[in-house]
Amino acid sequence: MVTAVLPLYLVLGLGLSPLQFGLLDGLSTGATALVRLLGGAAADRGGRHKQVGGLGYALSACSRLGLLLAGGATGWIAAALAADRLGKGVRTAPRDALITLHSPPEDLGRAFGTHRAMDTTGALLGPLAAFALLWATADAYDAVFAVSFCVGAFGVLLWLLLVPGRRKTDANANAARPTAPAAPRARGSLFAGLRSPAYRRIVLCAALLGAATVGDAFLYLLLQRRLAFDATWFPFLPLGAAAVYLLLAVPAGRLADRIGRRGPLLYGHGALLLAYGLLLTPLPDTAVLLGVLGLLGVFYAATDGVLMALTGPFLTEGRQAGGLALVQTAQALARLAAAVGFGAVWTASGPETALVTAVLALTAALCCAARLLPTTAAGEGATPAESGTPAEPATSATPAAPAERTD
Repeated sequence: MVTAVLPLYLVLGLGLSPLQFGLLDGLSTGATALVRLLGGAAADRGGRHKQVGGLGYALSACSRLGLLLAGGATGWIAAALAADRLGKGVRTAPRDALITLHSPPEDLGRAFGTHRAMDTTGALLGPLAAFALLWATADAYDAVFAVSFCVGAFGVLLWLLLVPGRRKTDANANAARPTAPAAPRARGSLFAGLRSPAYRRIVLCAALLGAATVGDAFLYLLLQRRLAFDATWFPFLPLGAAAVYLLLAVPAGRLADRIGRRGPLLYGHGALLLAYGLLLTPLPDTAVLLGVLGLLGVFYAATDGVLMALTGPFLTEGRQAGGLALVQTAQALARLAAAVGFGAVWTASGPETALVTAVLALTAALCCAARLLPTTAAGEGATPAESGTPAEPATSATPAAPAERTD
C-alpha cells in the first residue's frame, strides 16, 4: 500500500525534486546495509531466525506510524523510511535462511518462488486498497498509512503464531541422502564465506548488477511523465508488474532448479535492460506502458528469489543467514548509489540522459556478470571444476511437510 503511493506523495504531493527523491529512495535502501549483516549474524547465533525476523517485521509495521505522524516534514519522512528499511534489513536474511533450512536443496528455486509469489500477492492487493482508500477519503494519505500499520501488525501476529523456527539438522536424513562432500562448519567472522571463490563472485555480481538497477519508483515516475495520465491512477502502475511477477515467480524458480540458476538471473536483468530501452523508444504509449510493466515483472520473477537460491548451496552450516545477508547488503549499497546517481543525472541533464546512462551501465554489468557468476548444476552446489571451491550444500535442509513448504 505504502510503496504504491509514496512516490506520488513525495514528488507530486510534497514537490520533491528527482534528486531529493533519489536521496530518500537511496536512503531507504542503503539504511539496510549494516543492519542486514547484524541481523544475519544474530540469527545464525543460536539459530534465532524466527525471533530476529519477527523483530524486523514489527519495526517495519511501526514505521507506518512514523509516516502518519510526520506530516510534510522531509526529515521525519526520511526517518520513517529508514525505520521501514531497517526492519526489512533485519528480517530478510533470517527469513530467507528459514526458507533454505526448511527446503530440500534441489527445490530451493521453487521454495523461494513460492515465497515471492505470496509476497507479490500482497503487492498486488496493496495498490488496490490504497487506491480505494484515496478515492473514498479524497486523497487522505494518512488513511493509507494507518490501514497499512494495522495490516502490518496483523502480519506480525501471524508470523509469531504460525511460522516454524529453525529446523535442527537431521543427521540420519542427511546421511541417507547422497550429496557432494560438505565443507566443515563455518567458523570465524561474518565474512569467512568470502574465502570461497564462487561465493565471492556471487557477492561481486550482486553489487555490479545492483549498481545498474534503477528503482521501480523512478520507472513509474518516468511512465507517468511520458503518458501524462491523471495522478489518481499512479497507484495502479505497480499492479501490472506485480501480476506478471505473481504468475511467473514459481515457474521461474522451478526452471532455475531444472536448468541451473545462473541463466535465469542473467536473463532477468536482460528483461530490465529491455524495459529501460522501451522508455527511450518512440513506440505508442500503450505499448511502452504494457512492455515496461511486463518486463519489470519478468525481471523480479527471474532474479529476486533465484539469487538467494543460487547463493544457498555455497553456504556452510550455521552461516546461512549471514551469508545471504552479505549478498543482500552488497546489492543494497549498490542500489543506494544507483538511486542517488540516477536522480542526480536526471536533475542535471534530464530523464533521457539518465536512462541512456542506466542502459550503458546495466549492459556493462551484465557482461561482467556473465563471465563471473559460478555455474551450478540444477538443484545442487557447483562442482569444484565449475566454481573453484568444493560444493557446500546447506546440510541442515531437510524435506519439509507440505504445509510448511509455503511458509
